[in-house]
Amino acid sequence: MSKHEPESVEDVLGELDDLAANGEKVRIGDVLDDFGGRSFGPFIMLPALLELTPVGGIPGIPTFLAVVIALIAVQLLLGKEHIWLPQWLQDRSVESRKLHKGIGKLRGIAHWLDEHSHGRLERLTEGVWLRVAAAVVILLCLTVPPLEFLPFASSGPMLAIASIGLALTVRDGVVMLVAMLLAVAALAGGTYYYYSSDEGEGGGGMALKAPLIERVAA
Repeated sequence: MSKHEPESVEDVLGELDDLAANGEKVRIGDVLDDFGGRSFGPFIMLPALLELTPVGGIPGIPTFLAVVIALIAVQLLLGKEHIWLPQWLQDRSVESRKLHKGIGKLRGIAHWLDEHSHGRLERLTEGVWLRVAAAVVILLCLTVPPLEFLPFASSGPMLAIASIGLALTVRDGVVMLVAMLLAVAALAGGTYYYYSSDEGEGGGGMALKAPLIERVAA
């Protein structure tokens, strides 16, 4: 088992691209093995980024991704040294061709992110701060299911989660501070959005399923 731990977003994408070149499909378990099972940052960041793509518009996907992220964050909160995922989840896979195409679209963003993160205030990504970050991620994940029926609403907490995962990956405390501000904004905005939609539509946002379907179609 590889013990490589990616230290940048480009490093993460490079590892995924190498895996995609080795077969027709890439399993989650393959990624876990390649990263050594200790890279909590990428495994928090990648599912959250996936939700921000058109895939996140498919009903049920945001909640599923939130459950996966929460499972990993709980292990980080408990101080586990290695990530554990159930075998059925490890066996989930994506076609290498699609993964390679997606990686190509993300490389420009990854380069920009890496250029603007330089390992500042690393202490905010270590020790007790890891548990603080994990607790915030879990809290954000809990907000996703009720927000899923509102158009774009679940993208707020997922953006904050992706930012926390980025901060852990590149070990940048400044990015972590920004991520925490995003988390506060996502929690406040999500709460307001949910309840205001509930009052306006009289059904907990269920009447907004049509705009959600339009988001998927787009």
